[in-house]
Amino acid sequence: MKKLYYSIGEVSNITDVEAHVLRYWETIFKELSPRKNKAGNRTYREEDITLILKLKELIQEKKYSTAGAQKFLNNETTTSEPASQKDNIPHEIQKDLKEIRMFLGKLSEKL
Repeated sequence: MKKLYYSIGEVSNITDVEAHVLRYWETIFKELSPRKNKAGNRTYREEDITLILKLKELIQEKKYSTAGAQKFLNNETTTSEPASQKDNIPHEIQKDLKEIRMFLGKLSEKL
């Protein structure tokens, strides 16, 4: 189920990254800057979720420092070639699968 905007709680569930970590990453990575609605709540777009999944891979899985992850992102944006993902599932598909899993979990609770 595609949405235009996601709340911080939804993004946290989709990406398995705690909300406080998402807020911290906003202060470190200028590329991650979700908009805020009139109530002041963060609203994340698909591009933000893709970036968060990339940051999660770099920081939590590959053990990059935040400075190292920033350098990696800067290098990635300056090169025109997309990063190869031979053995990894692309972040977009990971996000979609996570959303489907959440939907099915909610559906099974109603049964």
